[in-house]
Amino acid sequence: MLNKVRLLTPGPTPLPEQVRLALAKDMIHHRKSEFMAIMGRVQEGLQTLFGTTGTVLPLTCSGTGAMTAAVYNLFAPGEKVLVVEGGKFGQRWREIAASRGLEVVTVSVPWGKAVEPQDVADALAADPTIAGVLVQHSETSTGVLHPVREIAAVTRQSPALLVVDGISAVGLNPCPMDQWGIDCLVTGSQKGLMLPPGLALLALSPRGWEKAAATPAGCFYFNLLKEKAKVAQGQTLFTPAVNLLVGLEESLALLLENGLEALYVKQWALTMMARTGVSVMGLELFAKSHFSWGITSVLLPPGVDGGAVLRRAQEEFGVCMAGGQDQYKGRMVRIGHMGWVDWADVAAGLFALNRSLAETGGFSGARDYLEQALAAYRAALKVAPGTPLPPVCR
Repeated sequence: MLNKVRLLTPGPTPLPEQVRLALAKDMIHHRKSEFMAIMGRVQEGLQTLFGTTGTVLPLTCSGTGAMTAAVYNLFAPGEKVLVVEGGKFGQRWREIAASRGLEVVTVSVPWGKAVEPQDVADALAADPTIAGVLVQHSETSTGVLHPVREIAAVTRQSPALLVVDGISAVGLNPCPMDQWGIDCLVTGSQKGLMLPPGLALLALSPRGWEKAAATPAGCFYFNLLKEKAKVAQGQTLFTPAVNLLVGLEESLALLLENGLEALYVKQWALTMMARTGVSVMGLELFAKSHFSWGITSVLLPPGVDGGAVLRRAQEEFGVCMAGGQDQYKGRMVRIGHMGWVDWADVAAGLFALNRSLAETGGFSGARDYLEQALAAYRAALKVAPGTPLPPVCR
């Protein structure tokens, strides 16, 4: 049976028609006035999305490239950094820091749990030589949302820079860089920004730029000071992914059309819908208190083959979701509800998960899971104008 394919992975994500059409436009030259005008408009949109008055740099690479650029421009070999490690991408921070020759101090938290800001404060107090704190905002491998706002309140009182991986957070939940005091925020194109992979965005605070100016760049390609100078001219240091930047202008227009509050309310509502549906089915949510607004991670019942569930969901129902990583491979399903995804997509994902579990593992939860999920969605949408959004971490 032919099904419409619904991409509910935590990246890449579906592309709006307007973005696809923008990507298909004729190629333009990246040193000419037409491209420079696009860069200017994109910069304004990115500053709004990041919540910063500073420059947001587009880098032609994946999100991991932006993480690498941050580490190699902000810290010199031999310096010490604190890494919050609570999932696959916390491990990546540690590995990138080690490749730069940094001394790494680790605050480890169990997968599925968020770091306690006090643990970060204690580590910084115990060792004033720590030059930076590296943390995910949304840990994509677990669906956990680390309390970056509270961590920033700690790092602002110390010399340590706060470097945040916002790859599955920017455009999905509030993370206003300047207001919170984040020193470096990075993201990638293929998640909340509704673009194909291949473009990363990076911004630094004033003290981040001061540190970059005092640190010899560790990479020829990723030279943020030179990149910033080029962006000020409406260009990039090297040949960029021109079509992705053209598409980015369109995706930013869509994301910001009704304001950031409306964007975040929608994401919160989709999150409540997914979590409610999963819970009513009788499945266990992996991230129980501090959870991402773009990913719902679900533990599967003992004995259920997660790979078989995912294959059934895609082949029978046209819904593509992601599994767990490392020790949770085959034991977890991650439902992505980010970017160009709406309530109908999430409903299809919940149905596909329920039926695939029933057909491969004999598991079937309460029959009214979709009704309760939709009720949670509608309730979450009822945020009066001016009403404070739900807390970033719950």
